[in-house]
Amino acid sequence: MAAFAQHAAPHPDEPGGPGRPAPAVPWPAQQWSPGTEARPALPSSSLPGPVTERLRRLARKAGPEPLCAYVHDPAAAGRRAALLRAALQDRADVFYAVKANSFPATLAALAPGVHGFDVSSAGEAEAARAASAGALIATGPGKTDAMLTAVARAGVDFVSAESTLELHRIAAAAARAGRRIPVVLRVNAATGPLRGALCMDGHATQFGIGEDALPEAAAVARALPGLDLVGYHFHVVSNNLDADAHAAHVQTRLRWAVRAAREHGFSLRVLDAGGGLGVAPRGTAPFDLGRFAARLRADPPPPGVRVVLEPGRWLVADSGYYAAQVTDVKEVAGTRFAVLAGGINHFMLPALLEVALDAAVVDVDHWPYACPRPALTDTTVSLAGPLCTPEDILARGIRVRRLRAGDLVVFPLAGAYGWEFALRGFLGRRAPVHTVVNTEASTRMSTGTSTGTSASQRVSARSGTGPAAAAGAGPSPGEASSR
Repeated sequence: MAAFAQHAAPHPDEPGGPGRPAPAVPWPAQQWSPGTEARPALPSSSLPGPVTERLRRLARKAGPEPLCAYVHDPAAAGRRAALLRAALQDRADVFYAVKANSFPATLAALAPGVHGFDVSSAGEAEAARAASAGALIATGPGKTDAMLTAVARAGVDFVSAESTLELHRIAAAAARAGRRIPVVLRVNAATGPLRGALCMDGHATQFGIGEDALPEAAAVARALPGLDLVGYHFHVVSNNLDADAHAAHVQTRLRWAVRAAREHGFSLRVLDAGGGLGVAPRGTAPFDLGRFAARLRADPPPPGVRVVLEPGRWLVADSGYYAAQVTDVKEVAGTRFAVLAGGINHFMLPALLEVALDAAVVDVDHWPYACPRPALTDTTVSLAGPLCTPEDILARGIRVRRLRAGDLVVFPLAGAYGWEFALRGFLGRRAPVHTVVNTEASTRMSTGTSTGTSASQRVSARSGTGPAAAAGAGPSPGEASSR
């Protein structure tokens, strides 16, 4: 079979085509160094009112342990799902990637607004069923027999096969469940048009089946009892912000899949184009959902072919905030640090992916000690966690007007790859509080009577949300909190 590179030459109008260089990777490094421009801390007014009110209330009740908390806004995730579905219309099915955020209230808010959930473990499948997911797809490497049996018995739209061995294991699960399981082959293509924070193909990775092995894998899938080969799966990038490039990715993979299915001897019914819709840092244009959806609508798939998208971060980043109280402030070798009560044991994303997230300072008036309260004023600070490793840095180069021991540092856009992604066991520290609010009313108040752009709008605008996202939103869960 001809290589994907020969099938997928960029169209002249596509990013990467003649005269159109591919855009640079958009995420700035978390490892800020002196001499580069500092990022000002966000004022507390940039956060939705219910978030700051809840955090101050929890800080007052925290007792001897400093506060660490995730504030969840499940209704915000529901609004994002409604916005995406409305833009795509019937051009693609949306399956939420549960790995991004499996908080039960968030799953429940998303379930009515997406076609189903994308799961990568038996635990995620159980969480999806508890949230009344409309349908399941199963993806990811290293699937266990227990997971495959669970999704086979529960019913699954399709399973993405990562190897010929996995095809045999899926067939065995189908036999145990007494069902026929639709499968797609995950392709690790030699080339690809997308760039982002992480790239999963176009080079040697552990994901998928190499192009040279696809004919054999397709033959195995067609021959095994209990399997129904229906298509291909590509998940190539994380956090791509170029809407034109992402649309080109879907269209290019679809054209390739039509040809490949013909060569592999089966009828193409599914193209899973993966996730990767990006969430922009401050100062960067958001992913242009309207442009992306318009390009997909202008180039529909062939009759009988279903296009699937697996967004995670794009749906839930705006629905969460991570907050940690400052336990100490200090200066070491000319660098100022604020030590937080939580770090990568609660919120790994900034350190592991070198993501430069914004941080807001929320004043906490209570100071329980007899000694003077130390503070940093009008300076640049690094925000460190409490773990015994120099890797525990959540942000560098944050310019603060004032930051005191006992104040709260809050990271917006923490609704994706937060607690699920964290280094939970190191040092055995307490888990964060999880609490639920609904910010929709405060957003309407801050946007409905003003002709300008409010601070809370500016936070949301970095991931492409705003008042329009509220259209079609369903009821939100009630407020709750837990240790």
